[in-house]
Amino acid sequence: MSVQAGFGHYCNPRNDSGPYKQVEVGFPSEKEEMLMDYADQPHAPTRSIYGWVPVSVVTLVIAKHGGVISGELPPGIPMLRAEDIDGRD
Repeated sequence: MSVQAGFGHYCNPRNDSGPYKQVEVGFPSEKEEMLMDYADQPHAPTRSIYGWVPVSVVTLVIAKHGGVISGELPPGIPMLRAEDIDGRD
C-alpha cells in the first residue's frame, strides 16, 4: 500500500510538514478490513484511495502485515520495518 500525506493529499493537517494525525492510503495489494471504512471505492478495495485514515489504524495495518518492506512514512507514523518485526538484522 502507499501511505502519503501533504498539501495535496487527504490528510490532517493538510500541509507538507506534519506530524500527521490522519493520512492517505492508496492501492493496497489486497483488501484490508481495517481500512474499509475509509475507502472511496469500497467495491474495488485494491484500486481505492483511503482518505483521512488515522495514524493508529495505519500503524496496526503495517504491524499486521509484517512491517514496512521499503519506502518511507509521513512524519507521525512509527517506522515498523519488516526486519525489526521478524527479528532479522
